[in-house]
Formats: sequence, structure tokens, C-alpha cells
Amino acid sequence: MTAIATRTIGIIMNGVTGRMGANQHLARSILAIMRQGGVALNDREAVMPDPVLVGRNPAKLQRLCAASGVTKWTTDLDAALADPKNIVYFDAQTTARRVESVSRAIAARKHVYCEKPTALTVEDAMALYRRAAEAGVKHGVVQDKLWLPGLVKLKAVADSGFFGRVFAVRGEFGYWVFEGDAVPAQRPSWNYRKEDGGGIIFDMFAHWRYVLDNLFGKVKAVSATGATHIPQRWDEEGRPYECTAEDAAYAVFELEGGIVAQFNSSWAVRVRRDDLLAIQVDGTKGSAVAGLRKCFIQPLAATPRPVWNPDVDSPIDFRAGWSEVPSHGEHENAFKAQWELFLRHVAADAPFPWDLLEGAKGVQLAELGMKSWRRRTWLDVPPLA
Repeated sequence: MTAIATRTIGIIMNGVTGRMGANQHLARSILAIMRQGGVALNDREAVMPDPVLVGRNPAKLQRLCAASGVTKWTTDLDAALADPKNIVYFDAQTTARRVESVSRAIAARKHVYCEKPTALTVEDAMALYRRAAEAGVKHGVVQDKLWLPGLVKLKAVADSGFFGRVFAVRGEFGYWVFEGDAVPAQRPSWNYRKEDGGGIIFDMFAHWRYVLDNLFGKVKAVSATGATHIPQRWDEEGRPYECTAEDAAYAVFELEGGIVAQFNSSWAVRVRRDDLLAIQVDGTKGSAVAGLRKCFIQPLAATPRPVWNPDVDSPIDFRAGWSEVPSHGEHENAFKAQWELFLRHVAADAPFPWDLLEGAKGVQLAELGMKSWRRRTWLDVPPLA
């Protein structure tokens, strides 16, 4: 048997002391890849991540290294960028810090992979894309929901022609984020301060853009409104603060092919559905409802024929007529799955279409959603180039 040749890829991981960076990107992606022996490029070669953690707080970095087993950390980003062993830069900082740091990484000729949204304006997001293209570095943006088991199954259903002609998509996302006084908040306080880059529109519209574009059709127009339902919260030190960013958004998107998509996103909603995310797709031949891990379908032949009568309990069990889409094999963590694809892109030039231009499209939709809210009107979504 031929031995597998493994080479290391130095990865600068900036901003992974936060919840998402530490859990999804470091623990469940990079460390998981290291435990499995790296990412196979073929039956003879593999690449092994070699992370260095970067941040502003030495104590947090030391604690994270102790917990994860990673040995390298620094508060000096320039020093990490200067090390030729580090060929990939990853950014999971707050959005307001991303453009400056990613720009420095591109200038240092590092391949770039970063969280979304990539910027707070489409102008800045496109500038990052152009800098990366001009520098000739490879670049990618986290679009994790495309690898969620529920959405993988939903795409397979759509690709099979099950729906017939799709005409409507409905999305419900969110949960109750505690204010932070009596019960600790599950999200960082900056999410609710506009001056720090917070707000659910910039957070979630970037997701809805790539989900809609990749599963159903390109987004052509948007009408949105936002709201700050909880005006005061408590930060990580227990201090009250004013919420200057919206914590809920209600949007309608027009897609190519005449499809209408509606998405409600809220951090101030109590969940009574199967999952924190539920997407229903309706077509002429059938419907589907997908969550984070499961997907259910109802074909036309199994669709009940209800009659409106509010005076008696419904004789129809509306959940009974749905069938679960089976899982074919194990599903990887969605973040890990995309990390592996990006590392193959860097090491072996494998295709990776989820680049900084795709990231800019998410920023564009968020920016247009904010403008639509302010102007109380529909706005077209022009192509980016």
C-alpha cells in the first residue's frame, strides 16, 4: 500500500475566541479535520491544517489554546502574516473589523477565507473582491447553510423535479435571545448595537441571499422592514445598554421565474415549529418543509382537501400526510464540509464558487433591505460585476 504524503497548511485564525469561531470553525472544523488525519486530495496526498490563533486578548487566546490543544497564538497579526508557513488567513471577527484585516491579508498574498457578511457596505465588499482578484489569491466566504442536512435534502428534492413549478418559498428563522439581566444572553451584545456592526438584516440577509440564489432562483427585488422589539439589553459585564440595531426583519423577495419568497428573521420570537429554521417550498406538484437536519415532503396525490369550518375541530391531521426524506449516509458538520472544500481549493485548485463576489451579493441584499425599510418601498437587486 502506498503511504499517503501529508503536507501542512498554516492557517491564521483571527477572531476565533468568540462563540461561533471557537465552536464551529476551530473545534468542529479545523480540529476535527486534524483528528481525522487532514483533508485527502486523492489516494496519495492529504493536507493538514496547522492553525495559529490571533486575537486582541492574550488571556482569551491562552485559555482557548489550553482547551483546544493548539500551541500557537499571537496578538500580532502582522507577525502572523509575515510568516511564510501561514498561507491561509481566516477571519471570524466582528463585521466592522473585517475589511481592514482581510485587506492586510490580501496585501500579504495570503489566501483568504472569511465569515459573512464580508463588509458593512457593498462598496467595501466589492473592493475586497477586486483586491483579491488583482492579487491572484484564492478567496472564499462561509456559506454554511448550503451544507445543512435539511437543505441538502431539500436541494435533492428540488433537483429531482418533485415540485413541478415552484411558485413560493417561506422561511421562518429565529428564537428568543434573552435580554441578559435575569437569564444570560445566548448572543454577544455587539449584535444589538448598530455602531458595532450589529443587526439581524446584515446578519441574516447574507444567508438568505445564497440560500435563495443556489436553491431556487436569483433574487431580483426586495421589500423589507425591520424592528427593534427589545429596546434594552444587558452586556457581558451585566451593564444595561440601548439596542440601536434591529432584532427582527420581515422581508419579501422576488426571484427569477416569478417565485415569491418570504422570510421572517427574529431574535425576539418564541419557537413553536420543528426547528429554529423552517423553510417551506410550494410547487404545482408538491411541497416540502426543511429544517436544519430534516426535510418532509407532500406530493399532490397525498394533499388533503380541507374545507373551512372554524366551528368544529379539524378532522384532518395536517402533519400526517407528510413523508420524511431519508438520509443517505452521514452528514458532516456544515462548517467543516465547506472548510474541506476550501482547503482542497487552496491545495489542489478544486472548484470553489463561494468566493468574495458571492459574499458581496449577500452584503448587497442586506444593504438594499435596509434601504427598503427606510424608504418603505420595493428595490431591484442589480447584478454585481
